[in-house]
Amino acid sequence: MTVKKGIRSASASDTRPRGVRPSVRTGQVVDDTDLSIIRGLQRDGRLPYSRLGASVGLSEAATRQRVQRLLNRGVMQIVAVTDPIRLGSKFMAMVGVKTNDDSRKVAKAIGALPESIYVVATAGPFDVIAELVCESHEHLLRVTNEGIRALPGVADAVVFMYLRTYKHAFTYPVD
Repeated sequence: MTVKKGIRSASASDTRPRGVRPSVRTGQVVDDTDLSIIRGLQRDGRLPYSRLGASVGLSEAATRQRVQRLLNRGVMQIVAVTDPIRLGSKFMAMVGVKTNDDSRKVAKAIGALPESIYVVATAGPFDVIAELVCESHEHLLRVTNEGIRALPGVADAVVFMYLRTYKHAFTYPVD
């Protein structure tokens, strides 16, 4: 398969229907209609199936089935995104973690902490980056020292406490 200027030309060995492509991240197959549904739900996760379906050329029932299939396959989630500060939490911080062992084990252990809301393995100066939500300076200190630095495989942890958030978005281009 070759792609030039957004036009897909199939080779003899490419058996996927036109407009169907594997997700770069998961390898799961999504088509142009799935991507349109995802874009619509990124704009408004409460969009009724009747309006969403009309915008992508499907019936309400077919749209509901497609959305459910995307949810079941883990391609997307529909969730309420909250602002931890407005809900009463006082401190958010990003923690860069350097490991001296398997970074996947460290990432999973940090992900199990109730204060962690985002954990990723990275390339660069840190092996793992985690976002934490804490109630106080003391709470952040306790989580950092007892919950992260004390983990087997952690060589160092650098805390970046948030002072102000200028952008926090969960919509991004879906191609």
